[in-house]
Parts: sequence; C-alpha cells; structure tokens
Amino acid sequence: MMILGIVVFVLGLLFSIAWHELGHFTFAKLFGIRVPQFMVGFGPTVFSRKKGETEYGVKAIPMGGYIRMIGMFPPGEDGRISTRSTSPWRTMIEDARSASMEEIQPGDETRMMYTRKPWKRVIIMAAGPVQNLILAAVLFLTVLMGFGISQQTTTVSSVSQCVINQSENRDTCKTGDEPSPAAAAGLKAGDKIVSFDGVRTEKWDSLSDLIRASADKTVPIVVQRDGKEVTLQAKIAENQVAKKDSSGQIVQGEYVTAGFLGFSAATGIVQQDFGDSVTWMGDRVGEAADSIVALPGKIPALWDAAFDGGKREADSPMGVVGAARVGGEIFTLDIPPSQQLAMALMLVAGFNLSLFLFNMLPLLPLDGGHIAGALWESLRRNLAKLLRRPDPGPFDVAKLMPLAYVVAGVFICFTILVLIADVVNPVKIS
Repeated sequence: MMILGIVVFVLGLLFSIAWHELGHFTFAKLFGIRVPQFMVGFGPTVFSRKKGETEYGVKAIPMGGYIRMIGMFPPGEDGRISTRSTSPWRTMIEDARSASMEEIQPGDETRMMYTRKPWKRVIIMAAGPVQNLILAAVLFLTVLMGFGISQQTTTVSSVSQCVINQSENRDTCKTGDEPSPAAAAGLKAGDKIVSFDGVRTEKWDSLSDLIRASADKTVPIVVQRDGKEVTLQAKIAENQVAKKDSSGQIVQGEYVTAGFLGFSAATGIVQQDFGDSVTWMGDRVGEAADSIVALPGKIPALWDAAFDGGKREADSPMGVVGAARVGGEIFTLDIPPSQQLAMALMLVAGFNLSLFLFNMLPLLPLDGGHIAGALWESLRRNLAKLLRRPDPGPFDVAKLMPLAYVVAGVFICFTILVLIADVVNPVKIS
C-alpha cells in the first residue's frame, strides 16, 4: 500500500505540473506567441511528440516543468540579439537573450513574447500559478464537501468530574476541586448536545463560544440520549481555559477566563457546507503564506534534522521526496479507504496551493518575477506618456538574470537541504 500511495502522489504531482504549464500555454497561444516546447519534468526526455509547431513531452525528473516561448527577452539596446563581453554578468544577460531568440523563424517577428502588451504578459505568466490555485480549490472543496474532515462535534466523548484550571495541565481531580457543571447536571458520554440556553447547536465551534460566554449562568441544555431529547440544567463555572485566535483555533500556552462546562467533545468526519469550506480554505491560504515567509527561520532546525540528528518538526519544510513518502504512509493508515483517498487529495491540494504562492513571489526566475517586470514596464511607459516623454520601450528583464541566477542558486541549495532531510530524517504521520 505504501507504493500505491507514492504512485498516487507522483501522478497527482505530474498532473499538477502539466496543469500549471497548460495555463501558460493556453494564453500564450491565445495571444499569438509561438511555443516550441511543452515539457513536464526536467533532465533527459523520456517521451516526446511534435504536434503542429509544439513538441510535447515528459522528462525524467518530475521536479517541475516548462513551456518555451520565443522572444522572452527583447534585443539589446543596440538592437542585437547577442553580444560578447568579458564581464561574466553581461555574459549571463546575453546568454539569456540568445536562448530566448534561438528558435526564431521567418514570420516570428510578431509572435515573440516581449512584443506583447504588458497586461497580456501578466496574464500569461499568472495563468500557471492561478491554475494551481484553481486545482487546489477544487480538490479542497471535493474533500470538505464530499468526504468531510475530522473535527470536534457536539457529541460528548467524556465528562470531567471536577473543575480544573486548564493551565495546570492535569486531568486528575484533587481534594477541594469543585464538581464540574457537566457532571453535576448529569451529562453523559454519548450525549449529543442539540441546544444550549435555547440556541440550536449543530457545530462545536458555536457551542464552545456559547459555553465560554455563559460564565456563572444557569442554562438549559437539551441533549439527544437513546433517541430521545432530555433537558438538563447546568450552572456554568468560571475557569481558566485555552485562548482562541480570531479563526477559532487554540493558542498554545495562552489562557483566558471564560465559561466552563467540563466535557470533552468527540471527533468525527463532518461534511462542510460551501461557506464553511471557503472559510477553511481562506485560513489555509493564510497559514501557507505565513509558512513561506517563515521559511528562512526554519533553515537552522532543518540543518540540524538533516546532519545532527535533530528532531524533524511536523511543520518542517518538505520537498517532493518527503511529500511522496507521506503520500505512501497515508495508504498504510488504519482508516477507511475513503479517508485515505481524502487525505491523499488534501496532500495534492496543499502542494498546489504552495506552488501558487511560491511562484507568485516577485523574484526571477519565478513567474512572479516576470509579472513584476511587466508591471514595471507598464508603469514607466504610462508615466512617460503622461509626462509626454519618449516611450522607454520594453523593460529588459534579461538585465536581471544575474540576480535570477543567485535566486536560483539559493533555491537549489535549499532544495538539496530539504531532500537530504527528507531522506535521512523524514516527516512522518504514523
């Protein structure tokens, strides 16, 4: 089953890459740009076939993909495509310019990328990451609304026998502890709370908020027990309970004074409605963005995990190899097959969300870097028009290639570090 899970993830990865490149490809063709190649993967070509003017293929290393559009960079200031220089930085620039022009054919003069208006180039470059965002949203919605996710419910799992300050980190009652309101009211494991103080409660989050807001109040609680509704009376205690953030998540190590009933909620697989699903996805986007911002700060711990035997945290950066391993572990878990599939889809969805956010960073050679270049060109050309100055022409993104090589070098080093950690000290879910 481990192998099956890895295969499922790899297939999802390859589809995600092809789907990303299809976004670039579709709009490039729509705007009349010639695209000689559409490739999934890097390295040696495993399979390719030419159809029309484009060669479609799969390469050996499934670590990304690309489409080749002619004329990504404009000619130099002298109008020449390539000039030689003793400066290594200048050589990088001209090599990039030459590569973007190497497949120019007669009649391609009007089919080059740099000749398109900035807004068209923005659409072309943004289309790939947006495709990943769309795929992530579709997969998330499929799981949330179709399969459901594990979350706390309004069903009672266990009842606390006394009031314990949650900051004390204990679950055993001591002499002098007051009986919990739940125990005093006769709440039992298996009861499903259907209303609290006259308010219908279908979701744990809303029930929890009602309890927290009812300190020192005596409230009626209606529970479903053995197929019948039973009404209980409980005086809600005031207690130190875990703090929640704005999204309803527990803040570790922080506590507030609020109402306390004294029971543990059971967990179950719960299907989400569309509104809750959108809210859930919004929270994940925020968390993923925060994770990307926090990446540099996680490098020391990642280094320790890779070379010094340090603990590999659950939220540690993970590459394709690590994600494939997790995908394999999912199919070894002792859970229903439907939940295995749901978890695998969540993994692929999370991968696509990361691809979207990562590729939108305004750094070359990422898509976001090209978008930033096109936006800057639009700004300066419109400003020149407003000030009645000569048109400055296309912004020469090729001049930023030395910086792009530095960025690419950093990314490659980081990828190698993550790969080593994924092999010698992988993130595990079981």
